[in-house]
This record gives sequence, C-alpha cells and structure tokens, in this order.
Amino acid sequence: MRTQELNVPLGARVLEIGTGSGYQATVLAELGVEVYTIEIIGALAETAEAALDELGYTDVHVFKGDGTEGWPEQAPFDAIIVTAAPDHVPPPLLAQLGVGGVMIVPVGPVGACQVLWRISRTGEESYESVSLGGAQFVPLTRQEESP
Repeated sequence: MRTQELNVPLGARVLEIGTGSGYQATVLAELGVEVYTIEIIGALAETAEAALDELGYTDVHVFKGDGTEGWPEQAPFDAIIVTAAPDHVPPPLLAQLGVGGVMIVPVGPVGACQVLWRISRTGEESYESVSLGGAQFVPLTRQEESP
C-alpha cells in the first residue's frame, strides 16, 4: 500500500476500508492520526479490535460493516485508504472525503489490470485523480443484500 501518498498531518481523521489484521491501522496510528477502520468479516473485525486494544491504540476505531458504504456518521475524513480493490470507486467514499482530502484506492477486477489511484477532493463537487500505476489487490467484498 502507498500510505505515504496520503500525506496526512498529525491529528487527521483517516478512514481505512479493509481492517484485516489491523496492521495498516497501526501504521496510520503511528503517524499520529485518528483511524476509523471498517472490516466486513466479523471475526476479523473482532480479532483486530482486540489486538489493537491490547497494544494500546486508543485512536483506532473498528467497525464491522460494508466498506463500500464508508462510515457516514464519522465523516468527513481528511483521508481514505482502501486496502482491497472495488471494480469502481464507491460514490459514498467520495462523498465522505472532506474538501482538501485524499483517497488512495486500487480499482479493477481481480486477475486483470488494476490501477492504484490517488483521488484529491478539490471542491464540493470536484475531484482530481492521478494514477499511481498498476497494482494487484484482493477484491473488495460487499455485504449481501437481503431479499
């Protein structure tokens, strides 16, 4: 992951999509930011939260949910980092990025060419995107819809 591309200042609010083991959340926390991290797999979210608590990361908040929806109750965010690849940039994440904020997101299908994007929100309705090159990530899974 290209964490340095976020260029976050101390105290920034960062949304991470895809908590996994919690490793990326600890990297972000060590940069002096407040981390909000979402994991769709309940057991992973619980394990990561317990490990983060045990390690004393009080500025990391774990939520079990569908990362494509973001965490609107905590928005806006100064930065968003997505650690799995959706097939397109989820509109809710763009909406939750604060003006002046940056999102790093890999986009594309698994097994095909994915691109790592740096998206900057330059105004209320404007964004600038820069390709950071090819990438290979696991797919960003979504919560199943109820019938």
